Amino acid sequence: MKFNLRFLFIALFICTISIAQNKGTISGVLTDKETNNEVLPFANVLIKGTNISANTDIDGKYSLNVNPGNYVIIFSFVGYESVEKPVTVKAGETLTVNQVLSSGGYTLKDVVVKSTANKEKETALLLEQKNAVVIKQSIGAQEMSRKGVSDVEEGLTKITGISKVGSRGLFVRGLEDRYNNLLINELAAPSNNPFSKIVPLDLFPTNIVGVIDVYKTFNPNIYGDFAGGTFNIQTSKASKSVTKINLGFGYTTGNSLKDFLLSSDADTAAGFFGFNGKDRELPSFLGPNASKASFTNDQALSSVGGDKGFSVSKSKSPLNSSLNLLHSEKFDLSNDRSFSYLLSINYDNNYAIREGVDRTLDLQTTGSRYVNNFVITDYRFKTTTSALLGLNYTANRFKLAFNTLYIKTTMNEIKDQFGQAGGTAIQNTFIRTNELDKSDYLNLQLLGEYNLTEDKNQTLKAGVSYANTKYGQPDRKFFSGQKTGDEINTTYGANNFLRQYLAVDGNSFVSAMAEYNLKFGKDGKQNKLTVGYNGNSSMMESSYRFVSSRGNAFTSNINNINDHIIADLQANNGTSFEENSNSTWQVKLAETANAGYTNLLLKFGEKYELNAGVRLESTTKETKYRGLGSFDSAFNISKYDNFYILPSLNLKYLMNENSNLRFAASKTYTKPVIMESFPITYQNADGTSVQGNPLLKNSDNYNVDLKYELFPTAKEMFAVGAFAKYLDNPIERTFVSNATTGTVTTFLNSDNATLYGVEAEFLFGLNRISEDLSAFSFGLNGTLMQTKVNVSPTYNSIDENGIITTNNSIETHKGSRDLQGASNWLVNSDLKYEFNLGKDWTNTMSLVYGVFGKRIYAVGTNGQDHTYELPVSQLDLVWSSKISEHFDVKFTADNLLNPERKLEFGNEGTIKVAEQSLIANSYKKGVGFSLKLGYTF
Repeated sequence: MKFNLRFLFIALFICTISIAQNKGTISGVLTDKETNNEVLPFANVLIKGTNISANTDIDGKYSLNVNPGNYVIIFSFVGYESVEKPVTVKAGETLTVNQVLSSGGYTLKDVVVKSTANKEKETALLLEQKNAVVIKQSIGAQEMSRKGVSDVEEGLTKITGISKVGSRGLFVRGLEDRYNNLLINELAAPSNNPFSKIVPLDLFPTNIVGVIDVYKTFNPNIYGDFAGGTFNIQTSKASKSVTKINLGFGYTTGNSLKDFLLSSDADTAAGFFGFNGKDRELPSFLGPNASKASFTNDQALSSVGGDKGFSVSKSKSPLNSSLNLLHSEKFDLSNDRSFSYLLSINYDNNYAIREGVDRTLDLQTTGSRYVNNFVITDYRFKTTTSALLGLNYTANRFKLAFNTLYIKTTMNEIKDQFGQAGGTAIQNTFIRTNELDKSDYLNLQLLGEYNLTEDKNQTLKAGVSYANTKYGQPDRKFFSGQKTGDEINTTYGANNFLRQYLAVDGNSFVSAMAEYNLKFGKDGKQNKLTVGYNGNSSMMESSYRFVSSRGNAFTSNINNINDHIIADLQANNGTSFEENSNSTWQVKLAETANAGYTNLLLKFGEKYELNAGVRLESTTKETKYRGLGSFDSAFNISKYDNFYILPSLNLKYLMNENSNLRFAASKTYTKPVIMESFPITYQNADGTSVQGNPLLKNSDNYNVDLKYELFPTAKEMFAVGAFAKYLDNPIERTFVSNATTGTVTTFLNSDNATLYGVEAEFLFGLNRISEDLSAFSFGLNGTLMQTKVNVSPTYNSIDENGIITTNNSIETHKGSRDLQGASNWLVNSDLKYEFNLGKDWTNTMSLVYGVFGKRIYAVGTNGQDHTYELPVSQLDLVWSSKISEHFDVKFTADNLLNPERKLEFGNEGTIKVAEQSLIANSYKKGVGFSLKLGYTF
């Protein structure tokens, strides 16, 4: 038996050697055309029609042993074009076949392009995250589509540590919108709304966005103005010729097909598409400068005639709708050159009804009582129109891109408040606000990249952009009185009828960047030196004017009150209008930021990477404003200039080919949102107001991050990290008292704040549990965080005449407290199921969940406790189905839990709340169901 076994082993060994000697070898290196022909690890190499395959290693190398013969090799990588190449293998020989893969539609001799995709796919972005030297996360069009995301803002909430908070934008690691920054194709971009730090990202539909990069740590080539996150939107580029149209409809419980109020000028075809507002412009007879001028009777009639008045239209709210058109072409030119263009046009609208309570408190030492206690019904009709035109030219050593981005928004709002107002005993006060918010945003960009040397070790890239923004609330009008049934008893005087005209125009915003990169070291690509410049300059001007009325008391139907106003004016019975602006109506703002930076990337052996640099950034701010007094007074001028030295350090340790350990440390700063420091007071109909604080300082931020990453497969990832931040002069929202309502929202600098926490994220296939679950994958990310603010014992205030006084702190909680806006925890997760219903009918179903913890909405002052924002759980279901080559459909059910969204008064202050309910504000959004049909030509 031993002899027979030995003989068998020897025979098998000889046969194996014999077969091996008759085989041939195919080997080579795969490189990435999109990254200047750097090696492409983890790509797939397959012998067509067989099970013989290999993956490229970390250096992009592969090797296959095959019998002699003729074969076709398939080179592929998720997010890139698959390429087929015929080869002939001879016995005992090694055939070298190197291949370049790209995301473009190239046609080469002996190469057949079989399929086209792009780097927007999840696996390609995971690989990019793995290989990046700096700590960043990205989300692409594919992942956003799978998760039912229709806009960028919602997509970013799927990233660790990011949550969306109503209309207040994105919170990153508990830090509000003011701590974020936005780049579009690496160029600075202004906000379209002075109440927001950056362009609200829900205005960017996903089909004009290829990839969104999220930097939660600082690098010298991005602006120093951030502590939460910097978002870089890479606009879509044409990778192939395609024409696609999408048509969508949505129904929301409690919102759609319900009684709905709409301003008369919006209840038109022009209003439906977001082109209303012309009838609401400031009357031309008032001229370009504010005054105290009285209207003639004819002028008064003209100002309320047609669709310009106070009446509203009542109808049923229709279904929400959307329309998206995408067309792109790519042309292959001679000498490995190409030209492409992409045109995307998008429109969507949304009808929403918000019902709930809206309350404010007074400051009585015997116990705080409601000063306002309203039941509110808020009707909102929102439209967004956007367009992107992208032109791209690519040659062997040169790339040129020109982008035009246009975004137009309108929100028509009718807000009814009914109940107690001003602390009086009257319980039937009615206030109606009729408001149009509109913005126009145009951004033109020219970007270029040139390889200075044939080996592409020296590159130069540059870009410039020009943006123009216009934001307005034309003829924001409200009236108030006592309501009985459908009628209101009111009077023209006592500010019961008031009209506001707010315009904030960004006359110009210019941004530019230039960067030189030198690769050196082993193979000319191991190390890199970067030297660059980027900066921006902006000019902005605001106008805030008022029109009031005089006259007698009257009773009228609420929805048709304008008919009564016109009748009174025609009767010439003493009813009149007049401009009632003051000398503070106009503010001018000019800002600049200019920076030079350098960065050095060094690779030590096979394991260590060091990325260190410094940014020298100079900022200027000049505000021109008038105090109370004459309209002809000279402008007061306030200047606030800074020079920052911002170092950055990133260390990366490659523990093995599937895992990294990272460390980052940096210094940054934060500027306030424009309206937070603007010297105006924004008035609301119920007596509350928002007051800018021109004495706000920029905060200085010191940041440290430590992160471990593991990538078990191309589709899986596990990461855990710790972070800490120290903020000097953090900016926070607070409520302070005034002479009438005690409800002025303003902003202040605290002394300092410390944040620290941990983040964890994983994405894995459930086939690890059972092969029966191979079609499922699960992702989860969460953040735990602690914050501590040290309260300054004093603060400075400034009046409308520019006089500064130093006061003792008015904060209720002396010493220390949590940071305003920061949640101690938040969680996002999603479960994905992929299945086929036919040969070409592919489906992806995702269940997506997110929740954040309780946080301070406004800091408590004058004995009152903080106002808190309570946790909100969001659960969405998405089913994406590609029925055939031409048809696809997506069904989304969002906000399935439909939680009540609440602000709550705390009751741990020195003055207690003497009311049964602590709810300050509440409403429900409703459960949304939408269906989007797509056809690709």
